[in-house]
Amino acid sequence: MPKIRTGRTKYPEGWELIEPTLKALDTKMRDAEGESHEGKRKCESLWPIFRLAHQRSRYIYDLYYRRKKISRELYEFCLNEGWADKNLIAKWKKPGYERLCCLQCIQPSNHNYGTTCICRVPKSRLEPGKIVECVHCGCRGCCSGDVNEEDEADLSMPGSSSKK
Repeated sequence: MPKIRTGRTKYPEGWELIEPTLKALDTKMRDAEGESHEGKRKCESLWPIFRLAHQRSRYIYDLYYRRKKISRELYEFCLNEGWADKNLIAKWKKPGYERLCCLQCIQPSNHNYGTTCICRVPKSRLEPGKIVECVHCGCRGCCSGDVNEEDEADLSMPGSSSKK
C-alpha cells in the first residue's frame, strides 16, 4: 500500500530565517514561468528560469558553505525538498566549477564538436570587446578564472570562509 502524503512537512530549525527569501524567489520563478515569450527566441524564454534556479541554489550554497549560517539538517532538507539543485552544488564544490551557471553548459552532448559552452571560455582568451552569451541559459561568462568586482566583494565579506 502506498504511503499517504498528508502535506505536513516538519521544517528543521532555522527554516523561518530563510523561508522569506526562498518564497520570494519562488514567486519570481512563477512570474518568469508565466511571462509572455512573444518576440523572443525559443531558448531566450527559458533564461529567466535558469537564472532564478541558479540564484536559489547559490543562496543555499552560500548560507551553508561560505557563511555557515544554516545547519546541515536544514541544508539537506532544502536539497531533498527541491529548493536547490544538488547536482549543480556538487559541481560548485569542485575546483574550476565555482561559478558554473548551469549543468547544460558542461555537457559535451549539447554542443558542437563535443566541447563545452562558450560561456566557459575565459574572457582573456576571447576577442577584446566581444560579448558572449550562452544559448542555453543566457550566461555571459561563468569561467572560474574570470573574477569581477562583484565576486571579489563577495569573497571579501566578513565571516567568509574563503580566507586561507
